[in-house]
Amino acid sequence: MRVAEGFHLDVGDGHQVWCETQGSPEGKPAVFLHGGPGSGCNPYQHALFDPAIHYAVFVDQRGAGRSLPHGKRRANTTAHLVEDLERVRHHLQIERWLVVGGSWGATLALAYAMAHPFCVTGIVLRATFLGTATELEWAFEVALPAFHPDLH
Repeated sequence: MRVAEGFHLDVGDGHQVWCETQGSPEGKPAVFLHGGPGSGCNPYQHALFDPAIHYAVFVDQRGAGRSLPHGKRRANTTAHLVEDLERVRHHLQIERWLVVGGSWGATLALAYAMAHPFCVTGIVLRATFLGTATELEWAFEVALPAFHPDLH
């Protein structure tokens, strides 16, 4: 069993995504997609996967977390993020993986699974955010000023 190892992967357009793996490459592959956008993965999320069973991959999406450059929005669309996941999967030589996501990560998980259904063994979603007009309005016009007025 290997402990977590991290690296930057060049995904083009001036972006390098931060990836971290945990467990043995012989384990059941899973990718964790963080919420946000903008937040990134954190060590607490490693506890979601048993390194004796899973080969877990944590990806900080373009412009988020430890990915470079931080906060860059050019060439940063859902389609770009989906293809970044494919680049990570190919780089790590993973044939198929379990896709796990929460909030925005759930939205990205669904987009990835729709684009690459034969690369997905299953999907685990929590706090699903689909990016509908109603959800966006609540998140940015109601919740943000109510819960984080300094960011609004």
